[in-house]
Amino acid sequence: MLLAAAFFSFFSQAQQKKITWSETPLTWQDFEGDPDSKSDYSANVNSGISYTWTFSTETGEPVLVYEVSSSFYPELSWKKQTINDPDYLLKHEQTHFDISELHARKLRKALENYQVGRNVRQDLKKIYQKIERERVKMQQQFDFETSHSENRDAELKWREFVSKELQNLQEYAS
Repeated sequence: MLLAAAFFSFFSQAQQKKITWSETPLTWQDFEGDPDSKSDYSANVNSGISYTWTFSTETGEPVLVYEVSSSFYPELSWKKQTINDPDYLLKHEQTHFDISELHARKLRKALENYQVGRNVRQDLKKIYQKIERERVKMQQQFDFETSHSENRDAELKWREFVSKELQNLQEYAS
């Protein structure tokens, strides 16, 4: 039985070791956290999106500069010693990270299309919060529909869907 959990937190992860999303997939060696012995799951991934921005009118025109990243947190991600199908489960965990990257791209697109207004700080916060809610919802839906990796047909459909969505937003890759 393969089961995976995804954990997405909102606490400050600035001090945490992190891996920025890239085309290079995760390996089990990236999962450095201590396994939760009480958990029924075989692995747990912790990933998320973050952004920074600055705003200036020095040139006479409003200029918004931003950076968006999708990160995996090794010390908060773990795997148990015994996993029945490690390659399959690792792809499930990678899909969680890919979902975070998908939403990082959506955030980059939203910020690129943002028309600077009077309430930049509040506007950007609302944009981020909306996309973060969508990311969390998709992560939960992915685990629900795949039964935490147990439903292989749903798993394959999700992997294909996320891959296509990443491709559709390729111009917003970091």
